[in-house]
Amino acid sequence: MTPNQPYLLRAFYDWIIDNGLTPYMVVDVNFPHVQVPTQFVNDGQIVLNVSPSACVGFKMDAEWIEFQARFSGKPMTVSFPCCAVGAIYAKENGAGSVFTVPETEPPQQPKKNEPDKPTKKPGLRIVK
Repeated sequence: MTPNQPYLLRAFYDWIIDNGLTPYMVVDVNFPHVQVPTQFVNDGQIVLNVSPSACVGFKMDAEWIEFQARFSGKPMTVSFPCCAVGAIYAKENGAGSVFTVPETEPPQQPKKNEPDKPTKKPGLRIVK
């Protein structure tokens, strides 16, 4: 089955917006492919205001979140995988949800230059 986190993120985002509150997302910046302003990172995380008034072109699908926002007056494109989101909550009252960010896979070590061992072919034998 596909992960349920993107569906829950969308549901919490819509719920927070529908109630007139400000959605914030906590993103793990150590996760691969996270593109955020590094000057605002604290303890490996960044808290982002993802309200419609703070973001331009907000897109969230089953795998990715992307938008444009201003940081210290400078426009920037922000993008990250949904699985990098550790929490979504309403700024005003803290209502929301926390998620487990999966650990990244370590890089695979290069294989040694060993000759391939011949594999024994399956065979048939007569049993009496």
